[in-house]
Amino acid sequence: MYIVQIASECAPVIKAGGLGDVVYGLSRELEVRGHAVEIVLPKYDCMRYDHIWGLHVAYENLMVPWYDGAVCCTVHCGWVHGRLCFFIEPHSEDNFFNRGCYYGALDDHLRFAFFSKAALEFLQQTNKRPDIIHCHDWQTGLVPVLLFEIYKYHGMEYQRVCYTIHNFKHQGIAGTNVLWATGLNNESYYFQYDRLQDNFNPFALNFMKGGIVYANFVTTVSPHHAWEAHYGEFGYGLGHTLDTHQGKFTGILNGIDYEVWNPEIDRYIPYNYTQDDLSEKLKNKKALRERLWLSHDDKPLICYIGRLDDQKGVHLVHHAIYYAMHRNAQFVLLGSATEPGINNWFWHEKGFLDQNPDVHLELGFNEELSHLIYAGADMIVVPSNYEPCGLTQVISLRYGTVPIVRGVGGLVNTVFDRDYDQLHQPEERNGYVFYQTDQQALESAMDRAIGLWQHYPEEFQQLAKQGMECDYSWNHPGTDYLQIYDFIRHR
Repeated sequence: MYIVQIASECAPVIKAGGLGDVVYGLSRELEVRGHAVEIVLPKYDCMRYDHIWGLHVAYENLMVPWYDGAVCCTVHCGWVHGRLCFFIEPHSEDNFFNRGCYYGALDDHLRFAFFSKAALEFLQQTNKRPDIIHCHDWQTGLVPVLLFEIYKYHGMEYQRVCYTIHNFKHQGIAGTNVLWATGLNNESYYFQYDRLQDNFNPFALNFMKGGIVYANFVTTVSPHHAWEAHYGEFGYGLGHTLDTHQGKFTGILNGIDYEVWNPEIDRYIPYNYTQDDLSEKLKNKKALRERLWLSHDDKPLICYIGRLDDQKGVHLVHHAIYYAMHRNAQFVLLGSATEPGINNWFWHEKGFLDQNPDVHLELGFNEELSHLIYAGADMIVVPSNYEPCGLTQVISLRYGTVPIVRGVGGLVNTVFDRDYDQLHQPEERNGYVFYQTDQQALESAMDRAIGLWQHYPEEFQQLAKQGMECDYSWNHPGTDYLQIYDFIRHR
């Protein structure tokens, strides 16, 4: 099959979150299986050009219709760690992608409406006719709309779209100017509840809703999150739309790249190890303590790696630090805050705890250090309020670091409670799960994990090994996506 991914991110050249990892990881898996994959991206001024090999101009003077005129674009081509990527650079006073950031501008809806239009115009003008166009999140929600309403009448009637939603919270809300800019024009037609009209604001258009309505198939990033979005609060108002289109909606768990996240070959850790011998993992724990100036005592080491914000259950992350100390454990945190209030809170805590030999707060992000923490920690806490898929718990399992997670989203699909899980055999269980958002629930799960480490070390080591046996590579999701591609291609 010939597959084109249209996305606003692709790791490591453009990465703001898990979306970039998925675009790269899935593309790589599909190529390994013999399929042709190309990725179409915006050419941001602030992307990591050092991760692109052989960047050159592939197509000049791509004229993209925009309002009553057209914007001239240059399309560049290069390889990102083996993946063939096309980068669209518009030459316009709007300066769409020269902002020093990927997201966060007041005109984001127009920036990515333009990108969606330009991506399809590029495919159409260059006679690229993929079997599948796979697009992602609200930024490309207009791709299936434009394909069905405009481009299928210009030689692209056979292309099929798979649309993946990574985060329902950000949906791409816009006004009528987007219709006139992209050539969709017909306000009364698109401001219909069964098309693009937002479910709660009759005067707004919703990019993500458009993607759901017009795509041939819609996925989100874990089976449990698909249920939460459809029936619970985490569809953020799109539950009824998902219900209407439930026949083409499912959840597929993201994978991780075991070429990158693998303690057997990880070049960022001083001691490589396998599940057969965890003594080398203990040496990484010693190395981590030396690097962060922690005391070398007979204590479990618990970590948190990730953003510090409300989605991640930041109030429980904070509580976990102090509860770990209360239970005679050490705690390491690596993460940056997304809001000034949370940032100030944790900098205050860092100042207060800086001299404590059992705690280290690293406020910021450091890729190399994250690998060492995964390899050196005994446990990781993931107390998210909501978590569409979650990568940290999957990575920690690979490194034999026992996850303590809240039972939401993809965390439910990947971590099975050692004591209480009824759906898996004891030898398949790999961590600890709690469900409420209060401190007592977190304490209960941490208590069980720390207690096992302290009193039954052999059983704790067995639990860690069972986690390392889990396969959360792109192998299974790659098969699932290919089945969806085949299904929509022959409809």
